[in-house]
Amino acid sequence: MRSFKIGSAFGIPIKLDVTFLLILPVFAYLIGMQVDIWVETLNGVPFNANLNPAALTDGNMRWYLGVAGAVGLFAGVVLHELGHSVVAMRFGFPIDSITLWILGGIASLSDQPEEWSQEFWIAVAGPVVSIALGVLSLGALHFLPASLDTVRFVFGYLALMNFALAAFNLLPGFPMDGGRVLRALLARKRSFARATQIAAEVGKLFALVLGIVGLLGFNLILIAIAFFIYVGASGEAQRTVMNAAFQDVSVADIMTHDVHTVEADDSVAELMERMLEQRHTGYPVMRQGSVAGMVTLDDARDVNAVERDAIRVEDVMSEDVYTIPRASNAMDALDAMQEQGVGRLVVVDEDGEMVGLVSRTDLMTAFDIIQSTGVGEEPKLSTASGQSTP
Repeated sequence: MRSFKIGSAFGIPIKLDVTFLLILPVFAYLIGMQVDIWVETLNGVPFNANLNPAALTDGNMRWYLGVAGAVGLFAGVVLHELGHSVVAMRFGFPIDSITLWILGGIASLSDQPEEWSQEFWIAVAGPVVSIALGVLSLGALHFLPASLDTVRFVFGYLALMNFALAAFNLLPGFPMDGGRVLRALLARKRSFARATQIAAEVGKLFALVLGIVGLLGFNLILIAIAFFIYVGASGEAQRTVMNAAFQDVSVADIMTHDVHTVEADDSVAELMERMLEQRHTGYPVMRQGSVAGMVTLDDARDVNAVERDAIRVEDVMSEDVYTIPRASNAMDALDAMQEQGVGRLVVVDEDGEMVGLVSRTDLMTAFDIIQSTGVGEEPKLSTASGQSTP
């Protein structure tokens, strides 16, 4: 996500995604427009707040309340994510960042817990914080003097929203908090992969129901949340299956040992001929016996056909060479490719010398073979993903 840092808490960077800057004024507008409805709700049973609706809707007051309510709501989301994060850090898992975006907040874990109980407590920590905020806000609504009706209204609104945030997050919409709680409980007596598959199926069913409700009510936010849950559940289930398959597979097990290379001073025309002959679309580029870069079919295509005899490979290659130790796990290679946006990595030994090449195709072929042979279906218990979503 395109984000920028606005501060930190407990050593955790707090970031804003650009989409948050779009949704914040929308929430402020919606809250301001609905002040009358919220006042009626808070004045009714069981709250009996005795708020003065005329004073709260006079002039521009409703818009001031809308801004205050929106800022307070997202502050509650940050505290919700800090709840997840602090518990995760207590278990020894660093937090990369907390990011506010259009659908709420995400706490990004840099590693995964090892036990189901750790995921359980990390998952429930966020809703517990939201419930605590709701109780405190409700207390402020009742104990502040009537002369502070504007402040009481904001606290009353935040009480309702924090209770709603906790309740919604505890629904079994994996990968939301409730879905992670479900996975943790399922993983007590099942393999982690199987627990994830069940939780993901429940999450996708929940997303479909939520999406239908959103469509019937023309609610774009519910539709967006449903889409996020469905994609998140599918993606995490697939990743879990891959983690299980690659549990004991190293890069050395699947890499290409006989690496075809090209020289930096070869022409692009020679490169194209070699690609056609060897059916390869990417090569390490060598200069004086060392890897100087990587060149792909896309690089060669950018050169006009009439110029390919004159243009050298070193003129079009990428000098960014991404490497991975041969002892690394296969999933580490896939993560590195996704992070760097490349399709292949140079495999190096302990001295940093090239000993092979691993591509996305190598990984997918190995995964298909492992799945066909049934290897990796019962991985060791390892729970929780790198994200916690409110």
